[in-house]
Amino acid sequence: MSYLLSVPTAVESITVEPGQLRIVTSAIEARPMSFVDGGEWMGYEPAVARAVCKRLNLEPVWCALPLQKLYLELSKGQHDVVWFNQAITQERRAWADFTRPYGRFDTAVLVREESPITRKEDLSGRQLGILSGSTSHTLAEVFPPDVVMVPFSCDDPIPETLLNALRQGRIDAIMEDELVLMAAEAQDTSLRVAFQIPTQRPFGVGVLPGNRELLEALNDTLNGLIADGTLAKLWAQWIPYRSYPF
Repeated sequence: MSYLLSVPTAVESITVEPGQLRIVTSAIEARPMSFVDGGEWMGYEPAVARAVCKRLNLEPVWCALPLQKLYLELSKGQHDVVWFNQAITQERRAWADFTRPYGRFDTAVLVREESPITRKEDLSGRQLGILSGSTSHTLAEVFPPDVVMVPFSCDDPIPETLLNALRQGRIDAIMEDELVLMAAEAQDTSLRVAFQIPTQRPFGVGVLPGNRELLEALNDTLNGLIADGTLAKLWAQWIPYRSYPF
């Protein structure tokens, strides 16, 4: 605890703006991870960000941009982190240094309610919608070799064009992060999550490359939130239907 008490002064000097943590994010709805309600940032990720900032004596400041511009904006040096549904991948490590994970999530497949698909083998010969630039394409090897991967633009976590393609039968299924697809299922009774793939992908905060002091401060704070049970409480508040991964 002595570290946490001494951190704020140091952190203020290594963020872009003293006293602030400037966060590149997206305003698109990705319940329960992140969404905007009445002008306020809500969900598991903003809750964790607030808890981290409180311990570091920083004010979280969110800057919402399209998904494809998150890392380009970070690279300009006017923000400190990217914090929005980011699975830690080698491709993203080229753009940012990542903190330890604050969550681990599986991948899932969404289908129409009447679809006979209940397992990955049932996708043989079918068209599977994925988001361009997402991590889903890396799972191609777990499916039958004749599955046709159909990429869609990633302006949203699950763009309406992709959902409509599924509803209209132009594709047979969608593969994406389980929480995003569970939210789509909850909002549309004509769709259902067919099955999950136990990937347990780590999600982390992308830090402006080279800022090792801020990265270490964020890591130590996340470790503290895990050790004292705060992260578990926030997980139970926002994602009670999934097992806490730490």
